[in-house]
Amino acid sequence: MVIDPNARRTDGESVRIAKDVLCAGAQTKICLPDGPEEVERALARRGGRRPVVVGDDRALLRVVELLHRQRELADAALSVVPVGGAATVALAHALGVPTDAVAAARTVLDGAARPRDLLVDESGGVVLGGLRIPGGDGAGGTAPPGPAGPSRTGPGTADGGVTGAPGGGAAGGCDCGCDPYAEDPAAAGPGPGAGPGGAAGPRHPGGCADGGHHPWWTPAARTARTALTLLSLPVMGLGGGGRGRRAQPPPQRLRVEADGVLLTDLDRQVEGVSVSTAAPGGGLAEVVVHPHADDGAEGPVRARARAVTVSGQDFRYHSDALVRGPVRSRTWTVLAGAWSLTLPHLR
Repeated sequence: MVIDPNARRTDGESVRIAKDVLCAGAQTKICLPDGPEEVERALARRGGRRPVVVGDDRALLRVVELLHRQRELADAALSVVPVGGAATVALAHALGVPTDAVAAARTVLDGAARPRDLLVDESGGVVLGGLRIPGGDGAGGTAPPGPAGPSRTGPGTADGGVTGAPGGGAAGGCDCGCDPYAEDPAAAGPGPGAGPGGAAGPRHPGGCADGGHHPWWTPAARTARTALTLLSLPVMGLGGGGRGRRAQPPPQRLRVEADGVLLTDLDRQVEGVSVSTAAPGGGLAEVVVHPHADDGAEGPVRARARAVTVSGQDFRYHSDALVRGPVRSRTWTVLAGAWSLTLPHLR
C-alpha cells in the first residue's frame, strides 16, 4: 500500500480509516514515500503483492506511469483509495472508484479487476480518462479538475481580489481609516504621498503613511474610492455567467488526424479537441473536433481511431489531472486492455 504524502497532509483521518480497513482484511505492507524515487523502489520490491494507491488522481497517474515505463503495468492489477477534495479525485470517480474511504477500501478487498484501455504518447506520457486541447494556447479557460498545475489566480482573487473586514477596515490591515490601496500605487492611482514619477513613498503596514500621519480622506471617501476602483474593473460573467467566469480562450489552428484520416487542417480554426477511450477494452479512442463557428461548420467532427495525431502551433493540453506542453505535435496511441483497475462488482 503506497500512501501519498499529500494525502497524509490533507486528510489524515481518511488515510487512517483506509489503513485500518485494509490491514484488518488482508496482509498489508505499508509504504510511506517522501518522493517519486521511493515510490519507484517500493513498486520494484513489491513482489507478488497488488499495488494499492492511497491518494489523489496525481498519485494514481504517477504509479501508472512508473509501471508503464517499467513494462509491468499489464501484470499489476491496480487498486486506489481516493483521498482528497472532490476536484482532486474526479478522475478516480469517473473511472468508477468509490470516493468514500471505507467503500473504496472494501472495494480493494472485495472488488474485481477490470481491464481498461490506455492512451500513450511518444514521450511516455499516459492518459487514463481523456484529454482535451482548448482554444488558444491552452493557458486560458477553466482549469481541469484537480490540481492539473499551478493555480492561475492568486489567493483571494476569486471574487475580484477585494476583501474587507468588519468595521470597514482593510482585511489584515489597520482600522484607522487609511487607504487600503496605499501600498499599491497602480490600484490607488496618484495621490498624496506619491513620490516623483508616481512611486509611492514609504509606508507602514496597513497603508499608514510615515510618522503615523493618516491620509486626508475619510472612511466615506475611502468607500467611494473603492467603488470607483471596482467600477473600473473588467465586467465578467454578464449574460448569465457565474461569478468570476474566465474569458473563453480564442480559437487556434490545428491539424488533427485519426488513423491517417484528416479531420481538420491548419486552414480552419478549432475551439477545442478532445480524445478519450471510447469504451473499456474497445481498443479505440473517440476523437471530437469542435470547429469555430466562423468557418461555417455545422457541428463537431467525430471519429474513432487507434492513433490520433495533433499538430500545429505550440499548444498545451489537459491530460487527466495534468496540464502538459507546449508541444508542436503529439501522437496518442490506444493500448487495448493495457492496465487493470479494481472496481466494485456490478449489480
